[in-house]
Amino acid sequence: QVQLVESGGGLVQAGGSLRLSCAASARFFSSYVMGWFRQAPGKEREFVAAISWSGDSTYYADSVKGRFTIARDNAKNTVYLQMNSLKLEDTAVYYCAAKISGSVSADDATYRYWGQGTQVTVSS
Repeated sequence: QVQLVESGGGLVQAGGSLRLSCAASARFFSSYVMGWFRQAPGKEREFVAAISWSGDSTYYADSVKGRFTIARDNAKNTVYLQMNSLKLEDTAVYYCAAKISGSVSADDATYRYWGQGTQVTVSS
């Protein structure tokens, strides 16, 4: 069983920055594709970013490209999401997820393990 625990969420003003972390209790973490998704109130969950097992390949939603950066440290079993230039519309619960095979993907159905989420609120 893989456990994913997100941290780093909070309240930030528009234009500010936050860094989310996701710690995994997975023996084979370094072989998983990791992704970040988010869900705003009243909206469906949406893809944010994904990173390959090696970190060589990344993939971003158009809405966050150039503002967010996904990274991983396989020695620490941790994936990060650096969020800069935050906007009001970035307000959501952010989830990390693990995909045990294949390549980076925006399809949440291909991710097997999910964290509980961390709230990010951007204020004006």
